Amino acid sequence: MDNVLPARDKSNSSSKVINGKVALVRPENKITNISLAFDVLHDKLRDPECVFWDFSLFGGLGGWNDDGCMLVFNENEVISCHCNHTTTFSILMSPNSPDNFILAYITYNGVAYSIVSLIICLIIEGIIWKSIGDNMTSYLRHVSIVNIALSLLIADIWFIVGAAISDADQKNPPACTAATFFIHFFYLALFFWMLASALLLLYRTLSVFDGGLSTRAMLIIGFSLGYGAPLIIATITIAVTAPSNNYTRENNVCWLAWDTHKTLLAFVIPALTIVAINFIILTLVISKMLRRRVGLIGAQARERHALLVIIRCLAVLTPIFGVTWALGIGTMVSPENLGLHVAFALLNSLQGLCILLFGTLLDKKVTSEIAKKFFFQSRTKTTSPASFSTLGKLFWKLRSTGQGGRAVKSQGYDSYARRSPPSYREAGLMEKETF
Repeated sequence: MDNVLPARDKSNSSSKVINGKVALVRPENKITNISLAFDVLHDKLRDPECVFWDFSLFGGLGGWNDDGCMLVFNENEVISCHCNHTTTFSILMSPNSPDNFILAYITYNGVAYSIVSLIICLIIEGIIWKSIGDNMTSYLRHVSIVNIALSLLIADIWFIVGAAISDADQKNPPACTAATFFIHFFYLALFFWMLASALLLLYRTLSVFDGGLSTRAMLIIGFSLGYGAPLIIATITIAVTAPSNNYTRENNVCWLAWDTHKTLLAFVIPALTIVAINFIILTLVISKMLRRRVGLIGAQARERHALLVIIRCLAVLTPIFGVTWALGIGTMVSPENLGLHVAFALLNSLQGLCILLFGTLLDKKVTSEIAKKFFFQSRTKTTSPASFSTLGKLFWKLRSTGQGGRAVKSQGYDSYARRSPPSYREAGLMEKETF
């Protein structure tokens, strides 16, 4: 029967092939649960799916359906399926999922580099945090960068955990579901914090510099948008799809389902919508700043610098994240295209490095603060003995001058005034000159 029945599924797709004998089950008594084990015919195929032949599909022609069936384990070229009804069963597997050493190498090493870059970014932000100053825009910009880096860091860590769960011989569906939820949540948080940065940029560009909402109000809005909105979306997604086993991909791959149920749209639609909104905001802000001339003194100069840093950061990160996840959709639509998988893995690997460079290191004020903290401290340590020597010489000069003043006191006030000790300001200049 595996040579007779077509491989089409309920979505009328023939991208998969039958990779096991067809089992026709006709029990004498009513059975509501059944487990079957199949020997794999072709060990090169991937992504097994437990299905039954549904005669009601396509006007009675029939097709393979996975309703009520689930994969139990896949090891040693044996696949076990469990279904809550009895009919004709088999397994469908995809021949198009690339299993390439180069792709795995890029993915795991790229994520590792991204994690290291994000940790460095957070360390630098922690070092300079007290030196940010009282400028609202600069302060909120650093808050956004910290949360963007933190969200991507946690998402990457959960990605590695999910990959380990997916590759394990013994499948653990609850752990896979938990990993998928946190990956979904923190990747969404990354995009919503980028949206918060764009909205901050738009608000501070269109409003009077020192007026409007307070810093506390802006923080409440930022955290509500950055973490509240992703939590709502991720929770609704898992609540709607998990009970029907439509939350994760087939074979317990720890990511949102796509082939049979388009659960991945719960991530793709918000992410690409935010990318489009950020492009619109960047266009408006850049045109506004080109028309308006801002003075380069005092608070306005600091404000302009903070706004320009946000523009540069968003102008780089928005297309990178947008193109990355657009390629991610391409890998789902065309899973046999190795080029799309490699391009997606490469761009995904660059995300942490781009946040480090364009969010932190390319800000001249950040690098100057780091230089002050490290180079100035080392210079102070090496010059401290000379400083004590200079102070000693200055004290001796002051003491000698004071004695000379007392010696000529009898010659009159003018003589005493000419020999009086130098003022504190003059003493400071002397010390500076000697140093």
